[in-house]
Amino acid sequence: MGILASFLDSSFFKHPLLRKYTALVNEDLRATYSRDIQKWLLVAPIIGILTGLIITGIAVLILDIIWAALLPYYLAHHWAIVVGLVAGFFVTGLIMQFRTPDPDEHSTEEIVRSYHEHQGDIDMHPFWWKLLAAVTTVGSGGSAALEGPSIYSGGAIGSWLWTKLRRFGLETRDRRIMLISGAAAGMSAVFRAPLTGIVFALEMPYKDDLAHEALLPSLIASVVAYATLVSIVGAKPLFGFAGSTSFRAIDVAWSALLGAGIGIIAIVFDITFRRVRMFFIASRIPHTLKLTIGGLGTALCGLAFVTIYNGPLIPIGPNYEAVRYVLRHPIPTEVLLAFAALKLLATIFSLGSGGVSAMFVPLLLVGGAIGNAYAQSVVHSPTHDLYAAVGMAAFLAAGYKAPLTAVVFVAETTGGHSYIIPSLIGAAVAYAISGEASVSGDQHLHETANLADLSGMAVRDVMQRRAISVQAGSTIREFVASVAARHRHTIFPVYEGDQVVGTISVSDLSRVAPENWDKITVGEFADRGATCVTDDCDLSEALRLLVRERGAQMLLVTDGAGALNGIVTKTDILRAVKQ
Repeated sequence: MGILASFLDSSFFKHPLLRKYTALVNEDLRATYSRDIQKWLLVAPIIGILTGLIITGIAVLILDIIWAALLPYYLAHHWAIVVGLVAGFFVTGLIMQFRTPDPDEHSTEEIVRSYHEHQGDIDMHPFWWKLLAAVTTVGSGGSAALEGPSIYSGGAIGSWLWTKLRRFGLETRDRRIMLISGAAAGMSAVFRAPLTGIVFALEMPYKDDLAHEALLPSLIASVVAYATLVSIVGAKPLFGFAGSTSFRAIDVAWSALLGAGIGIIAIVFDITFRRVRMFFIASRIPHTLKLTIGGLGTALCGLAFVTIYNGPLIPIGPNYEAVRYVLRHPIPTEVLLAFAALKLLATIFSLGSGGVSAMFVPLLLVGGAIGNAYAQSVVHSPTHDLYAAVGMAAFLAAGYKAPLTAVVFVAETTGGHSYIIPSLIGAAVAYAISGEASVSGDQHLHETANLADLSGMAVRDVMQRRAISVQAGSTIREFVASVAARHRHTIFPVYEGDQVVGTISVSDLSRVAPENWDKITVGEFADRGATCVTDDCDLSEALRLLVRERGAQMLLVTDGAGALNGIVTKTDILRAVKQ
């Protein structure tokens, strides 16, 4: 020890040059790890393991137990399709109506909405009920697949883990990152395609951008979730099919034309689905009845097809077996087109009515069927599997606004490179032709860039702590005569007792006739969907919430009990940047 101490105290370690370069090395190391990426090496694997275990259970339950028994029974006893689907959707409706706070919020859309509007916060109380509703939706034969519950469960696990691990240095904005990482893990596991899971989760929140900040943790969580699932059920590809060894130059042109056609079909489908979904959401009939109607409509689509074309195909259920069949077997063009049309209609009934899942596989399957029919009837090509793959990529790109996911998925599931270029062309054309149409109503156009000057700042650093507010029990006339007349603000927080419940905007008063101002209270007119944050919210995250599409004019800063601590506006943040 004495020799070591003498060595460390020697002039060598005190030399000015060594001290200078030691300081430079320390500076470089701080810059290299400035994003604190080390924490994801612990957090992301936990997300991946938990998600992988849950997805394995869901996949085995639905695919290997329920649907494996129901599918042959449906094909042998056509009348059972109606009974099974109506009963299954009725149970789904009961679960969502009586065991969840909002029966219209679930699956992929809940994750996207939480990412944009709730800082990644997912209500975990109805978690298991929503998974059960997904099982009854898909397992009974709903035209949907496993990606809905997989993305939801992964995202919810990521959000929940943030609450458990926050004490270990996680920041407020990390919850959104963990949400997306969990969604990526769910997608990766359910399709046994890690790259597809990563890219889809990053593309999912936006129509023309990526959730860049979640790349590293999504990568780790996806690989771990995939490894967890395949260690239990095996690594056999879900839709594995051998690709053609090559493609001709003319195939690229034909692929572009196919992409254009599918882009037009996708526009019609996207708009129709969104209109039907909005109709069911706005309808005042009980949610159970909505789902029963959806189940009946789905069943009739399946019954019509198997009655006319008695074979192994049926346009309902998770349909993984149908994907393999469409890719590997010659099928008459009229059968493929009828299957595609009824599959789209069944999907509208299943998910438009409120069924709990998503439509990645339905769009994939419809694109494959159209591509196969196109190869036979238009191109007259023996490589129908090539055009089936292009059709899959094109419909996914146009329907979900996820062109990268579409191409990566084709590349991963084919196991070869021959499909990539034609699929890329078809997906790009379909994406461009379909414009802004999307099956998701919660995707945003692009991410807002964070300002470097806001780094490390929290809402508490800039918020207005004294806010002029109004009680919910006041009439609009009382509000106009007292608060609005004395204070030249455009928007005010609204209190109900000791809790802030929303905001009221002066500009919105024009929607109420002055003669009704004495009849309507502020609480009845207030916007109760106002965005609330805590005072430790990252300032760049607050700015993102304020400048997003249809963003709030102010953020309400509340404590855990719902009491108002202050407010934040864009002006407050800009003032902080200028200082």
